[in-house]
Amino acid sequence: MDDCIFCKIANGEMDTQFLYEDETVVVFNDIQPKADTHILVVSKKHIPSLIHLNDEDTTLMGHMVQMLPKMASKLGINSFRTIVNTGAESGQEVDHLHFHLLSGNLRPFG
Repeated sequence: MDDCIFCKIANGEMDTQFLYEDETVVVFNDIQPKADTHILVVSKKHIPSLIHLNDEDTTLMGHMVQMLPKMASKLGINSFRTIVNTGAESGQEVDHLHFHLLSGNLRPFG
């Protein structure tokens, strides 16, 4: 998607330092953190939200979910919150599937 900021980040078109990258996902720090640790696990495939998933995305979704505890372990985190916003009314700001992993002191949302 030409105008999607997360597609640009995942494709290396933005100056973003990845905490992790493989053929299907990138992981990086949120630029507006809501906790001491706030990272994003972002699909390289453009999927606007959970509502847009189909059967061919099952493996990708499993991989994204498995990345959460792996990244927590890599960062030395023992407990965390996971958030997936779906749609603007729920707080989704970028129409590209991503998981938030938050840990530590939480800041107000909104």
